[in-house]
Amino acid sequence: MTRWTRLRENSLLLLPSVILTVALGIYPLIWVLRYMFYDYPGYGAETFVGLDNFRRLLRDAAFWESVRNTFVFAGGKLLITVPLSLLLAVILNGRLRGRHFLRAVFFMPTVISSAVIAVVFYLIFNSYNGMVNQLLMKYHLIGSPFEWLGPKHAMLTVILAAVWGAVGNYMLLFLAGLQSIPHDLYEAASIDGAGPAQRFWRITVPMLGPVMQIIIMLAIIAALKGYESIMVMTEGGPIGKTEVMYLYLYKLLFPVATSGAVVDQQFGYGSAVGFTTAIIVGMITAVYYWMSRKMNKVF
Repeated sequence: MTRWTRLRENSLLLLPSVILTVALGIYPLIWVLRYMFYDYPGYGAETFVGLDNFRRLLRDAAFWESVRNTFVFAGGKLLITVPLSLLLAVILNGRLRGRHFLRAVFFMPTVISSAVIAVVFYLIFNSYNGMVNQLLMKYHLIGSPFEWLGPKHAMLTVILAAVWGAVGNYMLLFLAGLQSIPHDLYEAASIDGAGPAQRFWRITVPMLGPVMQIIIMLAIIAALKGYESIMVMTEGGPIGKTEVMYLYLYKLLFPVATSGAVVDQQFGYGSAVGFTTAIIVGMITAVYYWMSRKMNKVF
């Protein structure tokens, strides 16, 4: 078999992937880059408006509020998910009875749709007939229903739902990293008199460095892009307290009419918002990647 024959056969094998990438990745990107300079409601004629969509974006208080909410949601999710995933992985990596069953239990939420998870948490934390309020009132811990999805606590509730759906996935990745650490290191440390805490901070954490770097990056991207569970639980409410960037973008591209009102799709402005949102996510990811590489060089 000649070199050109192998090259032709390899090209044919790659052709389906190239077609899908162009059709589902490159073409939509070109479409977005074009329409962010137009006023287009999804039908009829399109009007070139230049940079007006970006000028509107700079004055759009609702969008910047969604950016702030995204940082709060992502930060809260990360601060709970990553340490909890590591803790569960360390516990379930030991000789705990029933550890294989517990691994399956904690991993199960990751294979469930985020919409289903959101419905379950909505039923649990519903302010008036939710399971949590019913139990708290039954045991006289509260006198009246607690507004878990009210303005003050809705963000915390959606963060808990997101954590429950994600912790099993990162736990599994941490488990893979833990099982790749040579057991001889722990035995040698034990002989030298190192306790469990010292072995964890001196051996486990440094050896998990590369795996943790990848896990945190994946968690950052997922947290910044997550909106499905919020859309089901609160629709961004109440009064915009849980509206994140991608939910705001979704409402621009796929608006929902209420009370018989006619709502136009805003493909032009939505494209500008989508492009700006992608830039924000990309910059945060790039900054984290740069900082993590610097820290790896230091340590």
